[in-house]
Amino acid sequence: MSQENTAAVNPLGTERVEKLILKFSIPSVISMVVNALYNIIDQIFIGQGVGYLGNAATNVIVPFTIICSAFGLLIGDGAAAYMSLRLGHKDSAGAAKGVGNALSMTVIIGLVLSILLQIFLKPLCVLFGATEAVLPYAMDYGRIICIGLFLQ
Repeated sequence: MSQENTAAVNPLGTERVEKLILKFSIPSVISMVVNALYNIIDQIFIGQGVGYLGNAATNVIVPFTIICSAFGLLIGDGAAAYMSLRLGHKDSAGAAKGVGNALSMTVIIGLVLSILLQIFLKPLCVLFGATEAVLPYAMDYGRIICIGLFLQ
């Protein structure tokens, strides 16, 4: 395989670091901005449609999403480091296997967390600050969020 084909397949070993940082960080920053805008707009619509109890309920559920995001970042960052090490050793198969295992582990942990959060939803909502007035809204919203948490 020629040097040109190698660069086209995997620029991580040949491209300038500054260019790679821009190439990979800009989409990441855009996704964070879009996520923040989604959360702001979501709160506006919930506040207008349901009222302050709906806003309070969504804020009670935020720790669920943060916990699941933390597990995803834990596995994703570890997989990225492992992949970099394997690619540095010219072990493409090992890198692919590591990333595949990380993806499998992410889905499994996400499903387990979704199930556990569904089971313990009420006590966790109370632990995270739901009052008697907010609890029904938090439970309804939490059940919906827990269904999709493993996708996050």
